[in-house]
Amino acid sequence: MDKKPHKEILTKAIVTKEGKKLGIVKDITFETRTGELIHVVLKESSPYCHNLNLESSQQGEVLIPYNSIIAIGDFVVVSEEDLM
Repeated sequence: MDKKPHKEILTKAIVTKEGKKLGIVKDITFETRTGELIHVVLKESSPYCHNLNLESSQQGEVLIPYNSIIAIGDFVVVSEEDLM
């Protein structure tokens, strides 16, 4: 899969492949030594997103594992199974 540059996915909506909206991309966290992308940080996370019991940052922002992303286009699409 072609991974897009960081700024191209900021402010895009994140949805599951079933079409459930999770929120908006606020930022991306990465391992500083290797550059490996770890999480997508959400803003405006949806009520559906809160039901998934996802990891949160110290600031209470919802974190989506970067490896759960299956497509990036008009939306960032994630596999809900990979979030569990």
